[in-house]
Amino acid sequence: MNTPDPILHPLPPAAQGLMPPPRFTYPFCYQPHPLCQLAADEVQHYLSSRTDWQAELAGGKMFGVLIVRLPDGELAYLAAFSGLLAGSNRQPWFVPPVFDLLRPGGFFKEGEEQITAINRRIAMLEAEPEYRELKEQLARRQREDEDTLTRLRLELKAAREQRQQLREAGGLTPDEAQALVRQSQHQKAEYKRTERALREATETLRRSLQQMQDEIDRLKAERKSRSAALQAELFTRFRLLNARGEARGLLDIFREAGHTLPPAGAGECAAPKLLQQAYLNGWQPVCMAEFWWGASPRAEVRHHGHYYPACQGKCGPILAHMLQGLQVDPNPMETLARRQEEQAVPVVYEDEWLLAVDKPSGMLTVPGKGGARALAQLVAEARGRQEELLVVHRLDMETSGLVLLAKSAEVQRLLQRLFEQRRVEKQYLAWLDGTVQAAGGTISLPLCPDPLDRPRQRVDEVHGKPALTLYRVLERRDGRTLVAFSPHTGRTHQLRVHAAHPQGLGCPISGDRLYGKPADRLYLHADAIRFRHPMTGKEVEIKSITSLPSPASSEP
Repeated sequence: MNTPDPILHPLPPAAQGLMPPPRFTYPFCYQPHPLCQLAADEVQHYLSSRTDWQAELAGGKMFGVLIVRLPDGELAYLAAFSGLLAGSNRQPWFVPPVFDLLRPGGFFKEGEEQITAINRRIAMLEAEPEYRELKEQLARRQREDEDTLTRLRLELKAAREQRQQLREAGGLTPDEAQALVRQSQHQKAEYKRTERALREATETLRRSLQQMQDEIDRLKAERKSRSAALQAELFTRFRLLNARGEARGLLDIFREAGHTLPPAGAGECAAPKLLQQAYLNGWQPVCMAEFWWGASPRAEVRHHGHYYPACQGKCGPILAHMLQGLQVDPNPMETLARRQEEQAVPVVYEDEWLLAVDKPSGMLTVPGKGGARALAQLVAEARGRQEELLVVHRLDMETSGLVLLAKSAEVQRLLQRLFEQRRVEKQYLAWLDGTVQAAGGTISLPLCPDPLDRPRQRVDEVHGKPALTLYRVLERRDGRTLVAFSPHTGRTHQLRVHAAHPQGLGCPISGDRLYGKPADRLYLHADAIRFRHPMTGKEVEIKSITSLPSPASSEP
């Protein structure tokens, strides 16, 4: 390397003789190139040497490496971290941020300080003894008023019932009957007077409190307005390049992708930082990889040292712009789906209303964006019949095994109702990377989509939907475990997350590119299904006629 650069690092000697890839990495689904793996090894060695960072790194962070070709043809690499590291977005040895929002004296720091001052003022007002005492008095008065009015309503009801009994007993003189009417009118009037007096006393308290609350609300509105303006200004400062030398702002990039605003943290991930520095310096991007270092977050599934695709929510629109002008690998999942169109799909069960087929791994269950044909169409074409086949339930593209197809919309509706009512029993087989010690058990972790990284799912105790899985260990071999799963709910990626999450089995399904390590396939197979036939009322039990292969015998 002719000119030393603090962020540009030479490849290790082991890279000698390794051929760079012909095209740049497709960032949302990839196997890391050996050059990236060597660079990542060096980054990980450097991270291990930083004793001052170990506490923070133990909590987990995403890092990235980018192999670049210099003007003289030599290869080198860049390294980056997502977000902040040790409280800063700048650290020696790593590329700088796309835009330094933490620069002292910069507009963002000044705006942030103004918002912090507003927060302090709000906190001070809310902690004022007079304000807190008025809030407590008002709440107490409202409770007492409601108790008083409730007691009076009960007294009115009891008096009304007593008057009714006297009227029903008969024998009342006209004067006595008129006295009962006056009693009723008097009690109702007294209730109204009491209600009005209580309301006036409460309103006096509320007005006193409102004078203080108005100032707090004004400050909160100002805080919201300043935050929105600061965020909008920040988005305009992020100018991202692509290989053609074109620069675009975050707002334009995300609006073109159909989003109102970029999500928080957009442009601060490792991948945009790496590409931006390559373009700024005239270095040609060759290949890239990102890896997780440290413990898994509580909600997400991340494994120490594993490689991960770029996130779709924050990086999807950005990388779609930044990769323009580069020759990029095609999406391997779309390539696989097209290749799997030629695979035979065995019919395992059939009657006049439905059929069950054994879907190969890599075949789409329903049509996707890439244009590849999906299961129902492929089965109908293979049968050479003009028939309507409708998918009843889905399997992930990478999952193999049983799928039910209905021959009419009515049968599809009836079968889908059985799934919704959890009256369909399913069994899956899966090879897991790692050894599950227990013989079996139950996993209950609520799941919901990760809004910034679809289609990944996350464990969320607040917003997640209940997800329950039973499992049995069938075999342990070569550092892997064969498990039978029986899901009682049908959440997206349920088995994959329940297997991989630390609070689940802590052992991802072999070949799981989202929650574990990629391989030649996802080793998950829908093996058996049982349900009561919606047309005949008879129990139907179907077993797959294909088997789940074993992963490669080497250690996972």
